[in-house]
Amino acid sequence: MTTLKEKIGSELKVAMHTKDAVRVSVLRLLRSAIKDREIELRRALSDSDILGVIRTQIKRCKESISKFRAAKRDDLAQKEEKELAILETFMPEAMSEDEIRKTVNSVIEELGATTMKDMGRVMKELMSRLAGKADGSMVSDVVKKSLSGSE
Repeated sequence: MTTLKEKIGSELKVAMHTKDAVRVSVLRLLRSAIKDREIELRRALSDSDILGVIRTQIKRCKESISKFRAAKRDDLAQKEEKELAILETFMPEAMSEDEIRKTVNSVIEELGATTMKDMGRVMKELMSRLAGKADGSMVSDVVKKSLSGSE
């Protein structure tokens, strides 16, 4: 099985051969961000670490898109959306809200959580289980609804 870093490298080679300038640019930027993170941590990154780097790049793209839209620069927003689509191809399949809700309910049951004061414990356990599979803000919303009893 190839690592995520190797997959990015091979995708970059394919993009260079097909002369896909946007894809080449995005993948080079991603490879650079991964290299910077490796230098910062002084170790090789695991696939989960690389997913964290990709998540950061996706977040940056989304912020740029909203800023470009606010500034009425749809041309730049569209360019960022293309980059975002390329980055998202490297992310694992996201969980649906129903799957997240089931996992949240099972963790709440396991930990015996009953009030909002238990949210920190619940979130810590959930994020270790759902790392890379679910959006943290969605998980947080589901936990809040479950613990406050409005679900």
